[in-house]
Amino acid sequence: MSDQTLPRIPAAASRYLSRIPGVAFILLAMVVAFQVGNPRFLSTVNLANVGLQASLLMMLALPMTLVILTSGLDLSVGALIGLAAVIIGSLLLAGWSTFTALAAAAGSGIVVGLLNGFMISYLRLPAFVVTLGTMGLCEGLALALTNGEPIGGFTPAVEAFYRSAVFGVPTPVLGAAAFYGILSLVLYRTRFGIYIVAIGGNKDAVHLAGIRADLVHLAVYVVCSVSVAFSAVLLLGRANSAHPTVAIGMEFEAIAAVVLGGTSFEKGQGGLFGTVLGVLAITVLRNGLNLLSVDPSLQVVCVGLLLIAALLIDRNRKRVVTRIAE
Repeated sequence: MSDQTLPRIPAAASRYLSRIPGVAFILLAMVVAFQVGNPRFLSTVNLANVGLQASLLMMLALPMTLVILTSGLDLSVGALIGLAAVIIGSLLLAGWSTFTALAAAAGSGIVVGLLNGFMISYLRLPAFVVTLGTMGLCEGLALALTNGEPIGGFTPAVEAFYRSAVFGVPTPVLGAAAFYGILSLVLYRTRFGIYIVAIGGNKDAVHLAGIRADLVHLAVYVVCSVSVAFSAVLLLGRANSAHPTVAIGMEFEAIAAVVLGGTSFEKGQGGLFGTVLGVLAITVLRNGLNLLSVDPSLQVVCVGLLLIAALLIDRNRKRVVTRIAE
């Protein structure tokens, strides 16, 4: 169809359509395809399982959105959640209270966040290199604390929390939803959120406006790391054990979910709702492939293909919508 024959639509409608991430259309198609492939996909039990799987990834991807909105990156989240899980599991096994274990995990998140944020925001070192280094640091500490062996046998309260539900909705899903609400308020209703987007657009301009951009930038990495450390509770509840390397690779899925949701590494463009769609797309894909008995190694390939497909859809769809609106 030529540009002359394309139907015209109002400019406001074209802007709305261009903002819908391409992953939304892929998510709908996957739901239909997996339901056709296995009628159990949309069962109540499986949907609850999808929610449980998505809740943990959501706790990593949502704060990662804030980091990427500043044109940054955090590769340490997978190793950090493993370290935090090891810390919590070790302290619970030693007889310490749950509060103390969570506080220690949060402390590890604060240290890693400060380290990342200081070197990236104040020393202006590349985020990729810095967080790659802290990823190795966290992984090494977790292995040293456990001698490479999983930790188990601690209180069953963590697993009970993970398996619990409120009015039929899994508690981790409610927790992830509440976390989304809190971050949405922070990002869209506070000056801190405005500064986050502004830093991604032009950090030097934020400096010139008299705002302590370096401090805000550092705080974003601290928020991300502390959120990841607390989410280790979900990782412990899922496996009922703490393994130092079990979460290695989750940083890829967290970043992929953010990018799938339409958040750009440049100019502070994107948002949290798109990340939620990205998380659901990855979770639905993995869950559906499991029901179809697809090999786990091939599932990683499929996640990569999903990311490429969504990016291509976004590029072509925005181009077509722009032409229709002209």
